[in-house]
Amino acid sequence: MAEINCTQVTEFSLMGFTEDPVTQVIFFLMFLLIYLFTILGNLGMIALIRASPQLHSPMYYFLGNLAFVDLCSSTVITPKMLVDFMSEKKGIAYVGCMAQVFIFDLFGMTECFLLAMMAYDRYMAICHPLVYPLVMSPKYCFQLVMGSYLMGLTNGMGQTIGMSNLSFCGSSVINLFFCDISPLISLSTSNTTLSRIILRTSASLFGLSSSLVVLVSYVAIISAILSIRSAEGTRKAFSTCISHLTTVSIFYGTSLFMYLKPSSDSSREDKWAAVFYTVVTPMLNPLIYSLRNKEVKEALRRLTKPK
Repeated sequence: MAEINCTQVTEFSLMGFTEDPVTQVIFFLMFLLIYLFTILGNLGMIALIRASPQLHSPMYYFLGNLAFVDLCSSTVITPKMLVDFMSEKKGIAYVGCMAQVFIFDLFGMTECFLLAMMAYDRYMAICHPLVYPLVMSPKYCFQLVMGSYLMGLTNGMGQTIGMSNLSFCGSSVINLFFCDISPLISLSTSNTTLSRIILRTSASLFGLSSSLVVLVSYVAIISAILSIRSAEGTRKAFSTCISHLTTVSIFYGTSLFMYLKPSSDSSREDKWAAVFYTVVTPMLNPLIYSLRNKEVKEALRRLTKPK
């Protein structure tokens, strides 16, 4: 009866990093710079892949979509955070919060599957090079990418539908800088069993399946590389997947730390882990591929070379 008569929350308050005005300005400038690098890096990567014929291959088709996903996921979080640094009232409407949960979960899970598809692509290229052009056809790559987006859409819709049935009649303070599903479930005054089941099922079904593809692919890749007798052949084979392996390590490492780490009384560590996962990682991915990938550097050199 108390829940029926309670007043439903229409706006949530987001906790910032600090109340000190000078520190807020410093954080604003720092995250603004990171966001600008994220936009330029990912848009630049997409434009470079589209403009360079030598990058029209399955690996870079997946990479272009990864850059698009990173750009979208960062844009869902960072602009709102920048506005809050300059605002006294750090609030977000209920509808806006649900939209942020949906879009962030959509692109977050899409990235999981894109990274898995990129690992599968490297597996086919290294372990089955003779049938690679036949298997990784443009049509099949398109289907893999669309499947990744579909998995992300399914995850986002499932999480949002589970959240929409919850009541928020108590505290409206989210101890984070964006609307994440875990703290929202903790704030709910209604029965959260269904939402927690959806969250755990989604994490198990989608997260574990995509990470399993990555793990199995790299076990096979490493086994194939170790069987190569020449040191030069081993180096070349390993260099084709080092950038992706670095990206996978950063993405899964930060996400596992963020969602599996036991929450502490002081959530400062949790906030900075969330910053790295949601803000910094989308900036790092294009840097990793541009700095460590010879084909990307060569394509960039050709485009910028004076004619």
